[in-house]
Amino acid sequence: MLLLFDIDGTLLTGATRAHSEALDRAIREVHRVDPAGIRTQIAPAGRTDGEIARLILLDLGVSARRIDELTGDVQEACCRIYAQICPPDLSDHVVTGMPDLLAWLIARDGVRLGLLTGNYEPIGRLKLRRAGIGKWFASAPGAFGSDSEDRAALPAIARRRAGHVPREATIVIGDTPRDIACARADGVRCVAVTTGQYGADELSGADAVARDATELRDVLEAIHSSAS
Repeated sequence: MLLLFDIDGTLLTGATRAHSEALDRAIREVHRVDPAGIRTQIAPAGRTDGEIARLILLDLGVSARRIDELTGDVQEACCRIYAQICPPDLSDHVVTGMPDLLAWLIARDGVRLGLLTGNYEPIGRLKLRRAGIGKWFASAPGAFGSDSEDRAALPAIARRRAGHVPREATIVIGDTPRDIACARADGVRCVAVTTGQYGADELSGADAVARDATELRDVLEAIHSSAS
């Protein structure tokens, strides 16, 4: 069973300030436009970094062609700047109970942890290391915002990197309706958690909804037992 965890809102909460600043600074550096005031008009939850950058730039009048041409430059600048300004300790942003859950999961036979996040990969992995939970994902397969702007494309990428894991053995774990939508796009299951900004009613399209890490363990244990 491949468990693909989202990062922001699922494993960590409130750890996006430096990330947002890095993306804004990258946009200024590469495109010479100011995103101040535009970001507040875009709901970033569940979006990839590339999609967020594109929406900001389109609102600022930058052509789609120029956005495409400089996508790699924005990504490189964002990751470089984030590495410079990321707080050295993000441990206070880890969702309560998540380290115990990850330790329990990694010890289960037939369970493999992975990542599925809109973060550019260097940013996502640095966040987890600084939060003290990167050790559970150090060699984990996954898919990231650096792989595609379209979150719906990420589950298939993650399954392929994990060794072509079948859809029926894959579960996306996230906190937004976009996590559910990307799982549905690939025909895999989704367990939603209300540790982010969305409540259970807004996440009702998932196969199951958990309020916290304790409930998430119960849900995953039931799924694992039924598959054994």
